[in-house]
Amino acid sequence: MTTPALPKRSKRISSPPSKSIARESLPRACGTEVLKAALGCVNGSSLCAVVLATSGGRCYEDRRRRKRRRYCGVDGFGEQLAMPGFLRAVLLTVVLVTTGFAPRAAFAITTDDLYQSRTIVTGQGEVNRRIGFRACLDRVLVRVSGDQRLLEKPEMAAMRDKAGDFVDAFRYHDRLEGIPIHDEQGTHDRPHDLTCLYKPTTVDKLLAQLGSKPWLGERPTLAVFLTVEQGGRHFALSTEEERGKAMRESFANATDPLLMHVVFPKAEQLADLGEKELRNDDMARLDLLAKQAGGAQALAGSIVWSDKELGWIADWRLADHGKTYRWQVRGVSFDEAFRVAIGGAAQILSGNGQP
Repeated sequence: MTTPALPKRSKRISSPPSKSIARESLPRACGTEVLKAALGCVNGSSLCAVVLATSGGRCYEDRRRRKRRRYCGVDGFGEQLAMPGFLRAVLLTVVLVTTGFAPRAAFAITTDDLYQSRTIVTGQGEVNRRIGFRACLDRVLVRVSGDQRLLEKPEMAAMRDKAGDFVDAFRYHDRLEGIPIHDEQGTHDRPHDLTCLYKPTTVDKLLAQLGSKPWLGERPTLAVFLTVEQGGRHFALSTEEERGKAMRESFANATDPLLMHVVFPKAEQLADLGEKELRNDDMARLDLLAKQAGGAQALAGSIVWSDKELGWIADWRLADHGKTYRWQVRGVSFDEAFRVAIGGAAQILSGNGQP
């Protein structure tokens, strides 16, 4: 008698190590791999290796994962550093400027980063997990393809009903980690980040069924040229503009689900452009200014507060292959306005047409 096949179950994996990891000292500092350590280095460079090697830094290997990864850092958070404090500070500043903060025109996308998505759920119960699986399915399909319109297709209803079947593995992270339980809430009420990991073949097959395909390769950094109007308050969003600090942070948050990146021009780069010019200027000129700001091309827009709409009216422009695309959203928060901006840009750049 043959044994019936068991239904597919998603693998639950533990969250990645936070402060302490299983580690083995390696013989030398790692200067060619990505450094994800206390120094905050991105895209490892030989300069990072010099700082680590001369300051008591070491590399360790995480053996709790299927694929071993190296973690490089400074022992004792600087307590064992051998260099003089001034020299150490100078080198660290150079490292951060050259690796962490230098704008890049495009970012390469890894398979591991692309084929995963995250949402927020309450607790770790089965009911809310199913809800989270459906949300993660929506997000990973848009993340991989860049096409916002997929979510409106009738085939999505059946896919959402089986969303858990498509998940290869998942993990939770308590968003209140380190904060004691309060008000008799119980652990099941705490908000968690639910991260779902997918096999590329699974997602690619679903996209094919929806008439879409993956958007692979580098994703360009967009330089944002934005004018803001709220009553008597008018300004162009620059890196130095204090009134736009929350907006810059919101824009950066909007890029994460689609693995996009944005930069903002300096005030001096906007000196020759008034608000009227920014709203109507030729996109070819703005694309040139975008490169000076560290981006690959320009995303231009304006947001105007409307009492009638009880929200912002946002208009966006982006040029691609000689054509300028325009789209709009009305009566929303500026957080949503920026999500619409990034979503529309991704749709255009991925070859999926008008937002």
